[in-house]
Amino acid sequence: MRFKKVKKSVILFIALLVALLITLPRVLSLYNITEELTDSFTAASINDIIFRFIFASVLFWIILQFNTNWKYIYQTSSKLIRITATIALNAIIFGFSIVIFNYSYALLVNHEISKNELGLIHFVYLIIILVLIFVSGVLRYQLIHKEDIIEKEQLKQEILQNELTALKNQINPHFLFNSLNSLTSLVRDNKEATIFINKLSYLYRYILQSSNQDLSTIKEELTFLESYVYLIKMRYRNRFSITIKIDEKLLLIKIPILALQLLVENCVKHNEISEELPLLVKIVATKYYLIVENRIQPKRAPVDSTGNGLNNLNKRNLMLKGKRIVITNTNNTFTVKLPLK
Repeated sequence: MRFKKVKKSVILFIALLVALLITLPRVLSLYNITEELTDSFTAASINDIIFRFIFASVLFWIILQFNTNWKYIYQTSSKLIRITATIALNAIIFGFSIVIFNYSYALLVNHEISKNELGLIHFVYLIIILVLIFVSGVLRYQLIHKEDIIEKEQLKQEILQNELTALKNQINPHFLFNSLNSLTSLVRDNKEATIFINKLSYLYRYILQSSNQDLSTIKEELTFLESYVYLIKMRYRNRFSITIKIDEKLLLIKIPILALQLLVENCVKHNEISEELPLLVKIVATKYYLIVENRIQPKRAPVDSTGNGLNNLNKRNLMLKGKRIVITNTNNTFTVKLPLK
């Protein structure tokens, strides 16, 4: 999910509200609704109230903007760097604002503030800033939670649409199986053709069954992939090959159903396969990832593709296992990592 910003109108509203609350005692004091806390405090005036309100609004707006939006510019940095930078920059903003307040107040309001009152103002602003930092975290959490709900709802809609499409494609599947069996009897003397039809029949049956489940074991996926690869090799012969290195201990881990077939199909679809440029697909597994990679061999002709295959797999994996797939394109090698943990 791409980075979302908290709305400026929300930040501005909170900043103005807090500024109004912090200025309200001065308004009450102006109209003698409350007595001065101490005789040494500066008497309230219109200029005093306007200056404090504007200053507090700007300061609180900056604090909210920084802690809800701006600081996420460096979110790719390490956690220690992010925390250190956040604390340092908030301290700089607070310190700089205090200098501006001390210098500007006497200049614009034409009053001097006693040290006692100035110290109290600094303390109140510090407390409010700490509260606003906490409020910023709440706003950010609410936004992420809302976006997560929207994304999951969109994924549910896509799954429903895919199920509808699958239902349309499953019209009378027995007719297809019966036809394949009839075709097998016609080519019984041709061993290669018979194997091809049997593999195709198995593929179709597995795909139909996949509509009833979301996850399957790596072992089941490899069995299905074996039939799929057989069909691919029938087309490309020795121009296509695949190597698989997966520890037996990992074979019972579950992954999104048809994930391996989709990744291998993606390699075949987007790469040139010829005598001069044979395609090798590698599948390996580590403790944390199932990895599918191939050397990039761009096709000369345009590829007829919607570009949604990997995106849909990423959404399925995020919903079913809580993690995104990792896609890299470096050193002329295209790699997709499917999280196992």
